[in-house]
Amino acid sequence: MASHTGQSAVTVLGLGPMGRALAGAFLDAGLPITVWNRTPGKDQELVERGAIPAESPEAAVAASPLTVICVVNYDAADAIVRRGAVTDALKGRAVVNLTADTPDRARDTAAWAAEHGIGYLDGAIMTPTTTIGTPAGVFLHSGPEQLYQEHRPVLDALGGTHTHLGEEIGRAAAHDIALLDVFWTAMTGYAHALAVAKAEGISARELAPFAKGIGAILPPIFEQAAEEVDSGRFSGEGNPITSAVSSMAHIVHASEAHGIDAGVMRAAEGLARRAIGRGHGTDGFIRITEIMNPR
Repeated sequence: MASHTGQSAVTVLGLGPMGRALAGAFLDAGLPITVWNRTPGKDQELVERGAIPAESPEAAVAASPLTVICVVNYDAADAIVRRGAVTDALKGRAVVNLTADTPDRARDTAAWAAEHGIGYLDGAIMTPTTTIGTPAGVFLHSGPEQLYQEHRPVLDALGGTHTHLGEEIGRAAAHDIALLDVFWTAMTGYAHALAVAKAEGISARELAPFAKGIGAILPPIFEQAAEEVDSGRFSGEGNPITSAVSSMAHIVHASEAHGIDAGVMRAAEGLARRAIGRGHGTDGFIRITEIMNPR
């Protein structure tokens, strides 16, 4: 077991699946760790492995110079830390909040922390629980650079890659929102595709290998689309929006012929038709980014 100074001690608040994974990774790294969860009993395995259970959140945060919070949302986080005894115990200490929520909530929490003399970093975990403690984990952080560097050795115990996105506290949450947008809209599209395939007598297992092929062509398309959005030049060479709308209309028709809700595809088709209506029919599909954003 590695040797650590007292400054390496860490507290974890929240012992849901991700919180337990974080605490387990700290234990595996040999760090002294204190744990607390609102619902009793979730710390049993961690305690058996050497974690110190705290009787209250104020006792938990007082045990370490760094507290890592990972709960369901900022309402839950606020209910724990924005209480007199806990806030007082955190004064002069640091918090890394790995709870998922919106950029505005991160900014609000940072203002509260500054008001009470608490160091604050916001963060996002972009990979599942099984990656925590392994090289596959992906962690994003935002907030004061000096504070991030001070606690980076402890955060490194979680494994994976850690990226500091800048001092503006909302940047980690903004990345999280945008990236989860990609994930959940993609999963919704896949679910719809499986429903249409099933209606046509194609099993999900039959479709899956070909769906993986669609996924494999996306990375370079993402890169090209990003360049177009940042430059404001939208190339429709090879696949203009007019062509995209045609295939979307086919999907809507086939879906609704089976009584399958095509609302997601209708929304995408509507955006594309708006772009065409504004004279962008020869541009690429990613032009709809400008249609969505009023600014």
